[in-house]
This record gives sequence, C-alpha cells and structure tokens, in this order.
Amino acid sequence: MAIDASSIKELRNQTGAGILDCKNALEKSNGVFEKAAEFLRKKDLAKAAKKDSRGTPEGRIGSYIHTNGKIGVLVEINCETDFVAKNEIFTTLVKDLCMQVAATDPISVSREDIAQEIIEDQRKGYQEEFQDKPPNIRENIIEGKMENFYKEKCLLGQPFIKDNDRTVKDLLDNAKAKFGENIRINRFVRFKIGD
Repeated sequence: MAIDASSIKELRNQTGAGILDCKNALEKSNGVFEKAAEFLRKKDLAKAAKKDSRGTPEGRIGSYIHTNGKIGVLVEINCETDFVAKNEIFTTLVKDLCMQVAATDPISVSREDIAQEIIEDQRKGYQEEFQDKPPNIRENIIEGKMENFYKEKCLLGQPFIKDNDRTVKDLLDNAKAKFGENIRINRFVRFKIGD
C-alpha cells in the first residue's frame, strides 16, 4: 500500500517519531492512522525501558509561577547529555512538567518515593471508612482506593494536564524514545502561599 507524504507528516506531528518510523508504521497498519500511532507508542515504550538504567548527569531545573503569583514550582529533570538539555523540545517538556506540578499538587515523583507513614495513614483511613464491609470486599475496595491515591498523588501516574489520554510517565517515555537517551524527573518542590 502506498502511503502519501501528508499522512506521514500528520503521524510525525502527532507522535514525534521519525519519518521512516512513521512510514513503516503506516505501511504495517495498512494506512490506519490509529493503529500506526499505537504501534509507534508500543515501540517507544520498549525503547524507553532499555534506557532506564543509564545515568543522567545533565539536565535542567525549570520554574513556573502561576499567574496569580500564589503558586510556584521548581522541577529538576535529568538527561544524559547537555545537547538534549539545551534542546527546545526538552525545555518545553520541563515547562509542561512544572505546570503539571503546579496544577495537580503531587506528593512524590513515583509511588516508591512516598514515605511509608503516608501510605499507612492513607490505608488506615480507608480501613476505618469501610469497616462495615465484609473483609474480602473491604480489601478490594481499599486496594482500589490506594491505586487511585497513587494515580492522583504520584507525578508519573497522573494524567497529563494537556492530554488526559496519556500519563506523565507516557510523556517521559516518549521523550526518551525521541531523544534516544534516558530522561528522568529527579525531584520537584511546589510552593503555595499559606501552606
């Protein structure tokens, strides 16, 4: 099946993948745009997983002050090379992540970073809330509530504010695949007047 240049360009604009990758994905999916995008997303995830163990000595610290001047954010994003750290797309990623932290007020980068006492307090609160339920049902409810807590409070698990169909982790994985190197959110801090 012949794939036209406009389809390749449209897929490239949406996914950020290379021209040849977009052409191959469209050919493999018989020109079905959604299938091609899904194929590229899976390919990007596999590439990103391979890069996770590599060091990230470079990066940027981004900042964001909300228009009302009452919320401010600093986020440290690390990468492998200064070439990527100075790239415009990387800079945009840093800004987007700063806005994400300002808007959603996460408590950690990932669930592994949450202090154990916070997890125990959250679980205890759910146990008290659902104590009248049978034990097997109560445990299922609590596990579901804990998963929602992690998605809401861990930055990587949150839906991306500019595209709720993707998580922040998906955004990071796409950047890893696009740049061909490991990228990670090291830390963040969010300030709010009165907190």
